[in-house]
Amino acid sequence: MKSFASLLALASLAASTPLSFYENNQLPLGGSQQVEAEGLLSSYPGVSLDLNERRLVQLEGQAPAWVSELEKTGRESQLWLLSKISEITKDYAPKSLQDVISISEFKHSWGQNSIIARINGTSTTDDSVVILSAHQDSTNMWPFLPAPGADDDGSGSVTILESYRALIASNFRPVRPVEFHWYSAEEGGLLGSQAVAAAYADRSANVYAMSQFDMTAWVKAGTREEVGIITDYTDNSLTEFNKKLVDLYLDIPYVETKCGYACSDHASWGKAGYPSTFTIESSFENSNKHIHSTQDRIDISEEFSFDHMLEFSKLGVAFAIELGGWSKKD
Repeated sequence: MKSFASLLALASLAASTPLSFYENNQLPLGGSQQVEAEGLLSSYPGVSLDLNERRLVQLEGQAPAWVSELEKTGRESQLWLLSKISEITKDYAPKSLQDVISISEFKHSWGQNSIIARINGTSTTDDSVVILSAHQDSTNMWPFLPAPGADDDGSGSVTILESYRALIASNFRPVRPVEFHWYSAEEGGLLGSQAVAAAYADRSANVYAMSQFDMTAWVKAGTREEVGIITDYTDNSLTEFNKKLVDLYLDIPYVETKCGYACSDHASWGKAGYPSTFTIESSFENSNKHIHSTQDRIDISEEFSFDHMLEFSKLGVAFAIELGGWSKKD
């Protein structure tokens, strides 16, 4: 079993030089870095299964507010998530780290805004940003019926929220800026992420890498537990790098799979000219069939797995540290 705490080996990365690994599919870990990490393991809180479960139960409770991004209630659910991110930042980030964290709303005309939490980097020469994302909305294929959205995409939203908490609780200060995005209106046609990606492109923002987490909790009965690596509508080099992260840090293997269409927010960033990758709970054909219905709930089946979600939180932490770097500056 791979130790999640081995992520701390990345703390030995040089603070002054931004990292550039995934173009050549190289990982920065080495023997001396592993040795240096040993002294840090006891202070690292890791990711929490209990917190993931507790937050997703709360998030599912917001389900009636997620029926439509165009309704007032969509704004209310987004404000709930915004307050939770702010609360976690206050509770877990050291004061010195809070000073370099910003939490903002990206406003949309339909009322439910996207959310961006940014940890500023230490580099004075490289402003390229690393992005981890999920979508905060859900929908029912039958209008006006509730859409609990526990898996699609409550699971992804909570997955990256826990990655964020684990990082800031460890006083993670990246070399590159690292951002966590929760998009509005994915179900309406990637509307929120398209608007955010277009705004970044309009100001010529340098996005180093973007990773989407959409549906991370389902393990179909009778199948192998695995991470689905989407290979279409994604950046080839970054996708290969993502596979290496799974091999190195996770306790389960990956499987290559395809959506066959621009199935989540990663596609918005690819469309804007930025490298993106996407992981899902399984192969596409074995993913949760209860999505977009009243049955997308935590308690619908034992196939809904918080342990499985935890693997994706690990992956999020690995992605942030490997590509953002861990600065040793105070």
